[in-house]
Amino acid sequence: MQRLLAPEGPWPVPWAEPALYNIVRLADRYPARTIFTRFVPPATPAQMPGMWRGYYDKWRHVTREFIDPMLLDLLPPLTAFAPPAQIIDKTRYSAFFGSALLASLNALHCHTIILTGAETDICVLSTALTAVDLGLAVVVVEDAICSSSDRCHDALLTLYRERLGQQIEILPTDTVLERWKS
Repeated sequence: MQRLLAPEGPWPVPWAEPALYNIVRLADRYPARTIFTRFVPPATPAQMPGMWRGYYDKWRHVTREFIDPMLLDLLPPLTAFAPPAQIIDKTRYSAFFGSALLASLNALHCHTIILTGAETDICVLSTALTAVDLGLAVVVVEDAICSSSDRCHDALLTLYRERLGQQIEILPTDTVLERWKS
């Protein structure tokens, strides 16, 4: 949930505002156990391997060579939580790939990951599947995720429920707040 995906950003996500409201509610309850990840594009396409290079050839205007560095910042309501919340940068869809996320979760003795953010069908999906592969319990907060595609968002919620229901639990924010009272 960073400025890159805000309505005025280069990759706007229309449902970010309602999801952001619930993300703030969750972070407010658990600031010291909150980890925000930021998608950080490369400076140039040449810094990326394989298909990522072609992706950033198409989206060159979103590389760090061209974008305002402020677009990488968290959305303003979330910045108030860090610290104590951690901010971990990532360069791929999965928040686990090439980042300090797993080490941070291990340091917190975390066995369950509660996922929020954007985009349901890209970063949330990739992170959820990696967390499953790592053996973590995964909760996706259905009213604290969003996508630039309503159809894909809805399809992913169906996939999580119907195909991955034993490994990924889908819950609303109120249920998460009630279940994990501090």
